[in-house]
Amino acid sequence: MINYSAIYSIIAYRLKEFIFEYQYSLIAPIFTNIIFIIIFLTIESNYSLSVESQSYVLFIAPGLIIMIIAQESFNNPSVVLINMKQIGSLNDWLFAPISRLEILASLLISSIIIGFIIVFFNLIVLHILIDIQIYNYLFFIYYLILVIVFFSCLGSFVGILFNTWDAQSTFSNFVVTPLNFLSGTFFSIGYLPDNIKFLLYYNPYYYIVVFFRNCFSENFQYDIINNMFIIFFIFLSIIITALVYYKGYGIIK
Repeated sequence: MINYSAIYSIIAYRLKEFIFEYQYSLIAPIFTNIIFIIIFLTIESNYSLSVESQSYVLFIAPGLIIMIIAQESFNNPSVVLINMKQIGSLNDWLFAPISRLEILASLLISSIIIGFIIVFFNLIVLHILIDIQIYNYLFFIYYLILVIVFFSCLGSFVGILFNTWDAQSTFSNFVVTPLNFLSGTFFSIGYLPDNIKFLLYYNPYYYIVVFFRNCFSENFQYDIINNMFIIFFIFLSIIITALVYYKGYGIIK
């Protein structure tokens, strides 16, 4: 039987912590995007850059949103779990009448809520700086949830398997950051040499970025095959993370 009360308590705890540490959890990612936008606005005004027949700033703005959300979705569960291991408070969750899969579900749900809060304030700031507009809200929410779930799974996976900040930082630097920067966040695949385009064609996260960016365009097109590829990719990440939590592998007692 699902312990809804325990799940609610963990979600409430995560949201309370998010609000309490707003300088780090909310202000910092928004400020990062502001800096990026100001830099690229300055560059664009001097060099007249454009990508796929639109302003370069408008092209990268959705990518910046995805990048920030991906990083924060990874950091939230991984930082929480490693910090709880460091101070020994993770045992409070493990000894409580809640299963490890329910703990994982709580982390994912809280990450989704936090992600939408961050996106909401990011959009407000971006609207002030540039003329950005969402044309397809349904798929905007859909792809945003996919990104949050995937990177939250990565964060939950790292947070439960590793015990040190060095391991968390290493995974972030060598997995999360390359995924973000090599997924078309700052460039169109059309500008890549043909011999390295496969790096993006076989990267399901690239298609999430593309479809998410298209939500800001009037010409949104849904591709069934690529979206099935994305769903399989996300589903696989959930299954692997859930398996780690269910088995424990000597990390969780």
